[in-house]
Amino acid sequence: MGGVNEPLAPLDPGMFADCGGMPGPVRIGDKWTGRILACLESGPRRFSEIHVPLRNVTPKVLTESLRAMERDGIITRTAYPEIPPRVEYELTDLGRRLYVLMQTCCGWTRQHGEEIAAARRAYEERSRERRTAASGTAGGAGHAA
Repeated sequence: MGGVNEPLAPLDPGMFADCGGMPGPVRIGDKWTGRILACLESGPRRFSEIHVPLRNVTPKVLTESLRAMERDGIITRTAYPEIPPRVEYELTDLGRRLYVLMQTCCGWTRQHGEEIAAARRAYEERSRERRTAASGTAGGAGHAA
């Protein structure tokens, strides 16, 4: 690694060559996946059970999230031929491993949450200052005669 006055080595153009064409599991970055994983951690659940703690998500978005997680192999969906129909969602082994990763990320966030919040506040303050400075410069230039 370069020191303060040393230039950094250029990035390797092939640094992601081993990743292949498959996109990463974007599921871990969306708003609901981690919460759905937590809901299913103790065992299979019906849609209505999952929706109780996730009351802020619309049924449409929850359905889309569950379908995407099923597509990615993170959960299974089992429909039972009963009247009324019963559908349950359950974590796969892959989903359980993702849950462990999510728990690690949640722990990191809890540990560093105040640092993140402070950084966000500082960023917003700098952004406000830049906007104020830019509007002052633009306004001043427009009023010059």
